[in-house]
Amino acid sequence: MISQSPRNLLTDVAGIAVGNAQDLRLGSGVTAIVFDRPAVASVSVLGGAPGGRDTELLAPHNTVEAVDAIVLSGGSAFGLDAAGGVQAALREQGRGLAIGDVRVPIVSQAILFDLRNGGDKDWGRFSPYRDLGYAAASTLGRDVALGSVGAGAGATTATVKGGLGSASAVTPSGHTVAAIVAVNAVGAPTIGTGPHFWAAPFERNSEFGGRGLPASFDTTLRMKRGRGTSTTIGLVATDAVLSKAQAMRLAIMAHDGLARAVLPAHAPQDGDTMFAAATGLRPMHDPVIELTELGHLATQVMARAIARGVYEAAALPVPGAQSSWRDRFVLPGAAGEDA
Repeated sequence: MISQSPRNLLTDVAGIAVGNAQDLRLGSGVTAIVFDRPAVASVSVLGGAPGGRDTELLAPHNTVEAVDAIVLSGGSAFGLDAAGGVQAALREQGRGLAIGDVRVPIVSQAILFDLRNGGDKDWGRFSPYRDLGYAAASTLGRDVALGSVGAGAGATTATVKGGLGSASAVTPSGHTVAAIVAVNAVGAPTIGTGPHFWAAPFERNSEFGGRGLPASFDTTLRMKRGRGTSTTIGLVATDAVLSKAQAMRLAIMAHDGLARAVLPAHAPQDGDTMFAAATGLRPMHDPVIELTELGHLATQVMARAIARGVYEAAALPVPGAQSSWRDRFVLPGAAGEDA
């Protein structure tokens, strides 16, 4: 039997803390995922327009075995400054790979494009992302806000406002697996023009409204128009002991969750990037079977996290901002879910 973890958040995986920092006037933000001790990690990039920092070192054939943190950020290429802010916070804590008497915090990052969402991007000479990264790494905790926070603050999709989402589950073998994701897709997380989520078959406990599936399906292409890129970026994590090669397989399978929750996914203007990390607190006794169980749930928790991020999002407080799912599908003044 597959069960849901207590918080239904990435931090249900022991050994992980998350911090968010955002500026809603800017219309952007940063999410820092920090491991209590260095975690084995890898990455899979399937979008056509990716951007990242220190992702190649996560390839299974490369030397570095573990990372201190993973950063998800808005800001497109400007957002790459965020990893430096997280790195500075970790350096102050004495964290990092020891090279002689020097410690170098290992921080990998992926970015999304949110520069055309109506926020004020006139920040002057230097971008605000280093400071946002430092702030995110300075506000770490196990409780994680969702929606228009962190890297999801300025996220949008083809139909409704995007956001930061998370979900978790436990495999039959007892391993916890969880996802966190900033949903900023070229495509649509919802079906047609209605409120139903593509991820509905995987929903648990009405975590994104309990709408189920519509009576019929509208598969018309819905996508953002105009120049620029989008990108959904995320992380799936587990408490299992994994090698870098196994972590990469988990990251690949997490992309299946993206493809089940957004249509289309992995488009030419997406930079869709999925990290996978293992805190290594629970050994696997049957690696082939248990890794398959982890991948099966990685697909599901990623799909659920994507829908949750959209469901929890609020429109940016700027003129012409994209409306949220709740703006469109929850009746004004209704108590709780739509009446």
